[in-house]
Amino acid sequence: MRSRFAGASMRKVFLLIATTLIAQLSLNVQAQTEPFKVAFVYVGPVGDSGWSKSHDLGREHVERVFGDRIQTNFVESVPTGRGASDTIDRLVNEGHDMVFTTSWGYMIPTDRAAQNHPNVLFEHATGIRRGDNLSTYANRAYQGRYLAGVAAGSMSKSGVIGYVAAHPVVEIIRGINAFTLGVRSVNPDAQVQVEWTRSWYDPKTERQLTNTLINQGADVIAQHTDSPAPIQTAERRGVYSIGYHTDMSRFAPEHHLLSIVHDWGAVYEQRIQAALDQRWQSADVWQGMDSGAVNLTQIHSQVPEAVRQRLENEQAALSAGAQKVFAGPINNHRGRTKVREGHVLSDLDLMHMDWFVEGVKGQLRTL
Repeated sequence: MRSRFAGASMRKVFLLIATTLIAQLSLNVQAQTEPFKVAFVYVGPVGDSGWSKSHDLGREHVERVFGDRIQTNFVESVPTGRGASDTIDRLVNEGHDMVFTTSWGYMIPTDRAAQNHPNVLFEHATGIRRGDNLSTYANRAYQGRYLAGVAAGSMSKSGVIGYVAAHPVVEIIRGINAFTLGVRSVNPDAQVQVEWTRSWYDPKTERQLTNTLINQGADVIAQHTDSPAPIQTAERRGVYSIGYHTDMSRFAPEHHLLSIVHDWGAVYEQRIQAALDQRWQSADVWQGMDSGAVNLTQIHSQVPEAVRQRLENEQAALSAGAQKVFAGPINNHRGRTKVREGHVLSDLDLMHMDWFVEGVKGQLRTL
């Protein structure tokens, strides 16, 4: 026969078990309702145009899609090197589950952070380093660059087209080459003159170099920098311009021919969804016009109908994979054959491009 003391002990055990289960259930519910924290690191100010703005539009897209399931934060105007490392570490320490770093110069700091924080997912834009918890992503902006070159070459009367570029990294070199191939497909003797700012965002230098190019005879200006300064300067000088990253038409209503624009929303949505579903894997995501990751804005009314039709046809061919931008024969800027007829550069070749095509004028010192 059990004593009343034994019964009391059993009740205490059951009470302890029940309390523990309730506490665990409470923690599980709390964990399930905690938002997935995602951070974005930008190299320039978000502002109202440019590269960082294009990524922030993608951030806003995923906020709309996922609602309370995620919490996003961003840090703008983060310098490369130590500044990036400190920023990334701070974001990890603040409890972010996933960090998108959106500039080539963040590659090494992101790689180090991924190794130091194996429980956090990292995604780096335009880079080539990957790991168990580090992915890379980019878009095939060179497809849009080629089409913009067709427009620029068609509209240029001087045969000199200016290109204001930030740094001689692969992404920019590839874009300059694609643009020049487009230019010379319609204007075989045209030259693309490149000037480097050595900065992603430096409106003063961008204005100065734009003026230099125009003074040298350029009657179309293209850019791969973050501010609209080249577009604005070209507008004041009465020169056609090609915008980049976001729609820059409002900065040059009279002479803006078109902009090549990025849509990062779908990429961010896919990668965050994979993380939420616990099926995220390291990958190299490289989407193009076929997915809408790269597109052209509305083309200026001054562009002739025949040119518009050509752009439409070539865009359709690029999207369908029927046309390749880097298909031979292609010579380098010294006139030597780099891609033989019948050959097409592979993605690996494109990711390591360190040479100019024929028709590009400017100093090339890769970083």
